[in-house]
Amino acid sequence: MDFQSAHDLFLDHHLTARSGERRDRLERGHREAERLFCRNVWWPLRQNFDDLHPEYEVTDWRGLTYFCDFAWITPYVKLVIEIKGFGPHVQDMDRRKFCRELNRETFLTAVGFQVISFAYDDVAQRPELCITLLRMVMGRYSSMAEIDGNITIADREIIRLACTLSRPIRPIDVCTRLGLDHRTAVKTLRSLCDKRLFEGVPGTTGKRIVRYTVKTAAIAYL
Repeated sequence: MDFQSAHDLFLDHHLTARSGERRDRLERGHREAERLFCRNVWWPLRQNFDDLHPEYEVTDWRGLTYFCDFAWITPYVKLVIEIKGFGPHVQDMDRRKFCRELNRETFLTAVGFQVISFAYDDVAQRPELCITLLRMVMGRYSSMAEIDGNITIADREIIRLACTLSRPIRPIDVCTRLGLDHRTAVKTLRSLCDKRLFEGVPGTTGKRIVRYTVKTAAIAYL
C-alpha cells in the first residue's frame, strides 16, 4: 500500500471512532505540518500507522483538555510527538504561554508519557535527521518488546531487589531474600545479563563474575 492510501485509511479510522470536539479537532488540527510529518518521517520509518493516534487528547495539570499532535501508544511506551513551527511556538509566544507549555510537558512526563518535539523546518527540509532521531527513541522500546515475553516472575523480583540495594547484587542476596538455591540464583542473574538488564562485575582477580549491577532499562519491568 502506498503512503496516500495508508494515510487516508489512517485518518478515516480515527474520524470514524470519534465524535464531537474530538472529531472536530482532528478535522481542524491535522493540517500541513502533521501531514508532512506522516509523509516525510513516520511513513519512511514505519511503513504503517499502527498504534499512532493523531490529535491525541490529554488532560493537563489544571484539568483542561489539550490535544497533542500525535501519540504513539503501545504496551511499552506512551510517546507524545509534537511538530513545532518557529512562528507559533517562538515568535508568537509570550511568557505565560511559554510557562504553560513547559509545565504541560513536565506534567505529561510525570503521568507516564515521553514527550519529543520536532521543528517544522526539519520535518520539511531535513526529514532524514528526524527519522534518525525518532528511530533512536523508538529503538529503546523495541528492545523492551523483544525481551518482555522472556521476563519471569523471578526476574522481576531480582530486579526489584537489586533496585533496593545501595551496592551491586550478589547471588547470596538472591538466595537469602528469594529462597533460591545458589545455582539457580547464579543462572538467573546470568540470564538477566544476557537480556541486557544486568551487567556482571568481576571479583578482585578479574576472572570470575561475583556481583551484578542493574541497568536503567530494567526499571521498566518493576
